[in-house]
Amino acid sequence: MAIHNLVTRSHLASVSDGEWVDVSNSREQHAATANPESMPERITRVTTDEKNLNKFYNIKFSATRSHRLERYYNEELDSLFKAPFDAYNQEDKVDFLLLRNYLRRNLRVLLLDRERDELVKLVLPFIQPLIGICEARQNMVPVDSKKTAMILNETAKKITATTKAIKNNEIKANDSTFLRAMSTIDQIRGHVDESYGFYAPYDPLFPFWCDAPKKELDEVLIGIKTAIDTKLIEKNGSGPIRAAVEPIGRSGLITELEAEMIPYTPEELLKLAQEQYDWCEKEMKKASRSIKVGSVRPEGSHGSVSGLEAPDTGFGDNWKAAQEYVKNSYVEPGQQPEMVRQLAYEGMAFVKKHDLVTVPEIAGKYSYELLSAGRQADFFQARHGMMVMRGNNPHFSRATAFHELIPGHRLQLFMGKRHHPYRELFSTPFFVEGWAMYWEFVFWNRGDFFVSPEDKIGTLFWRMHRCARIIFSLKYHLGEMTPQECVDLLVDWVGHERSNAEGEVTRSFGGEYSPLYQAGYMLGALQIHGLREEVLTKGLMGEKELHDEILRANTMPIELLRALLLNQPLGPDTEAQWRFYD
Repeated sequence: MAIHNLVTRSHLASVSDGEWVDVSNSREQHAATANPESMPERITRVTTDEKNLNKFYNIKFSATRSHRLERYYNEELDSLFKAPFDAYNQEDKVDFLLLRNYLRRNLRVLLLDRERDELVKLVLPFIQPLIGICEARQNMVPVDSKKTAMILNETAKKITATTKAIKNNEIKANDSTFLRAMSTIDQIRGHVDESYGFYAPYDPLFPFWCDAPKKELDEVLIGIKTAIDTKLIEKNGSGPIRAAVEPIGRSGLITELEAEMIPYTPEELLKLAQEQYDWCEKEMKKASRSIKVGSVRPEGSHGSVSGLEAPDTGFGDNWKAAQEYVKNSYVEPGQQPEMVRQLAYEGMAFVKKHDLVTVPEIAGKYSYELLSAGRQADFFQARHGMMVMRGNNPHFSRATAFHELIPGHRLQLFMGKRHHPYRELFSTPFFVEGWAMYWEFVFWNRGDFFVSPEDKIGTLFWRMHRCARIIFSLKYHLGEMTPQECVDLLVDWVGHERSNAEGEVTRSFGGEYSPLYQAGYMLGALQIHGLREEVLTKGLMGEKELHDEILRANTMPIELLRALLLNQPLGPDTEAQWRFYD
């Protein structure tokens, strides 16, 4: 069996693929041509194939979807390993490994999801007939309205019985399974609604038979979700923070780390984050001791700090008091747009002055439009309030402006659309967020950008924040921290306003970010910084050339970026081995 066959294929013969999505011949068509498929062409095709498959097989907890995608990924891996790897140039070899990792990761995720969905079936034993109705609609199977109504009626009865069993503690499951069950209920309701909306307008018998059963089904689905939610509240309390995604466990984290080519265990990364935080805290204390209370503020900002008194020598080691002092240096709401405009220009002017990276004229022009006074005014008017103004004070914002714009995300996205755009499939926070945070390292290490104690406190706040992100995201997925404990960590360790910390945790576990996304900021920045030190120390290229090459390479795990830029030997079975932090 090939190395990539991570999931059994024994059950695939009975799976119906559907006739609307047929990607089975695309590889054969390329193989039969005189000009074989290039790696960029292959990646572009896989990107499109996968979008089509996911659009058609859109019931995430469906076995049909899981088996069809499994077959596709295995077939693509089989085809990929028949490609002439040794004949490829370095760019194509990297693309080979990027696609290999992508397909393997998706196979592993399918397996993990399948295991979790099996546990959900114990909580929702009634789900399969509803999936069958929705998949029949996808495959354009003629509908039997009376039979569908009977299925809905029988399913509603089973849901009622299951709800009673949950309330009586007759159904046991861990929190993760219950959370996944609640998400599954929301999804199946949406799919049933879509199927109903498809049939009802043109088949008068369908609403005649199904209106009442559909209404009852909605009611009992809401009821069972409420019962599960109540059970979780009884166990964990009714705090303001609830995660929308369940922890993926250590095995899930290992899968994600392997895909990102990070050769460290979760435990090693937690130690790394603690060491980085300890460094930040020492620097915070240095800045706290050297801050001069009553020092000059930006024009229009507040020079006095209510309730805080300190000698001229600063706040000593009480860096949280110094942080409070800096937070109160906010500018008035009407002056925020101008402050942000100045900070955005400052970051771009700094990299141009010191010739650190190429900034195309069009990229710079767009940043001005992005920060037009009208758009900034709308932003701040929609999010007014003392807490927001304190969190967006000039010293805290100084690092975020260039992080988001130039040389950070704005420049990165600008170049990514123009160089190797097909690599967008392999987007990773270790590159995307790591690049933007890496510039915070560069500006700090130069010693001529973050000069004042207030500016140092501002950027150290964000660096501490990224350390905390590694810890709370990994520990949450390891099952070692609750969402509320994650909030407390941000408040106690970093100095966040509590409502801001709650928003951070809610976003982190809201389902929009991958499990390692929040860890990618600091870890990616450390990787790129390690690459920088290696390149500059060995004199392999200049600083500006390195930065330009990184941007032109586009998004990928940093270990493969290193292999690409340093032209390191690669094989089809190359695995992560760069211990960038040792």
